[in-house]
Amino acid sequence: MILEQAELQVKAGMGQAFEEDFRKASRIISSMKGYISHELHKCMEVSDKYLLLVRWETLEDHTEGFRGSAEYQDWKQLLHHYYDPFPVVEHYTAINLT
Repeated sequence: MILEQAELQVKAGMGQAFEEDFRKASRIISSMKGYISHELHKCMEVSDKYLLLVRWETLEDHTEGFRGSAEYQDWKQLLHHYYDPFPVVEHYTAINLT
């Protein structure tokens, strides 16, 4: 399992519209091969800042499967115009601590 994380800085005053469109976009991402779960968190200290966490079975499920899909074009159309600057997306793997 890998964890994708992205800090999303939404353009000022567009938070409510972003959240509404993100609800629609959630149906897109949750239907993809390799998708496990996702969470969207709103920052308490910085207005219009969000943290997106998505769990995928493999890195390729995100980078090739989702991003290479027709559904990703719908995702982009719903969400990408809200971001300024465009987010950096990073992927993490768990460390076994036992």
